[in-house]
Amino acid sequence: MDTMKLSLPQKELLLAIANGNFLKSHRDTDGNKVFQLHPLEGEAQAVRRETVEALADLGLINSNQKFPAATFWLTENGKTVAAKMKL
Repeated sequence: MDTMKLSLPQKELLLAIANGNFLKSHRDTDGNKVFQLHPLEGEAQAVRRETVEALADLGLINSNQKFPAATFWLTENGKTVAAKMKL
């Protein structure tokens, strides 16, 4: 995958996950979903649904699809792309 095709928010999120931050989706009983990036220290930050969905659609991240909070991780392809961006 060409990393140039990723938007800046997509690149930032991919690198954040690669650097040990946790991406989670939180769902309430009404089915509303909020994506948050949880750093190792500090407050969680909101992440746009479109950013998460784009990375998932590209096969760069995947989740355990748990309710009420799913955790995302890098796929093997995601690890490869993140490593290329760090060079």
